[in-house]
Amino acid sequence: MLYVDSHAHIWLKDLPKVSNPRHPLTYDFTIEQYLQTLKEHHIEYAVIAAASPFGDYNDYTLDAIRGKKKIRGTVILEPTIDMYALRAMKEDGIVGVRLPYISMEQLPDLESFEYKKLLRRFVDLDWHVHLHIDGPRIPQVLPALERSGVKVVIDHFGRPDESKGIGCEGFQMMMRSIEKGNTWVKVSAAYRLGKEKTILYGRELLKNVGSDRLLWASDCPFAGFEGKVKYQETIDDILSWVSKPEDLAKIYGQNANQLYFD
Repeated sequence: MLYVDSHAHIWLKDLPKVSNPRHPLTYDFTIEQYLQTLKEHHIEYAVIAAASPFGDYNDYTLDAIRGKKKIRGTVILEPTIDMYALRAMKEDGIVGVRLPYISMEQLPDLESFEYKKLLRRFVDLDWHVHLHIDGPRIPQVLPALERSGVKVVIDHFGRPDESKGIGCEGFQMMMRSIEKGNTWVKVSAAYRLGKEKTILYGRELLKNVGSDRLLWASDCPFAGFEGKVKYQETIDDILSWVSKPEDLAKIYGQNANQLYFD
């Protein structure tokens, strides 16, 4: 079976960090360590997700993926970036831009000219926006992203409100967006959300939207949960709510391969 790890992080502890980073990251997890992890689990393809503590300092990710045909990446950007820089990043293997909104109290105005311009450039580059936000606030940003025409990939089951679960408005909106055909969701980070909860989320997604837009990801190296999670667990978590071989094949690799590598 083809496996694509559609979300993992790499870093060096001494890289420049933003003020009050979400995770302190006081250790290195290098591209070499990650590639070794992939090799040990017989996984050839992966996507490096930009880590929010480093803001738009994307240098290490760009250096790490450059020239590697089976590794892609996302970056974090300021909206003032120009198209020349974006095209250079695409040549290096960047396929999208992470919006780390979960750590932001004040969300940007995606209807402003600078963001409409930025999103249009992502459309022209055939990139996706990689949305990381708490589920209750998905309705604040997803409609504008849909209107822009950009592809949307939502992290970690959409992080539904724990008290509302699958009834969370953001989770329901995410499913409707998947049905429209331009949105994907990473069925990842069960260890963060609660494994029993993610079984319910996963089954609800399968029942309502099928498996065509679901992407497995490890979220390695498990920032904030170091030493508590094993990589193999993130693979096995999917088996707790997916049984059909055709669904497993899509979720583990086929969907991500088509989205990120085709």
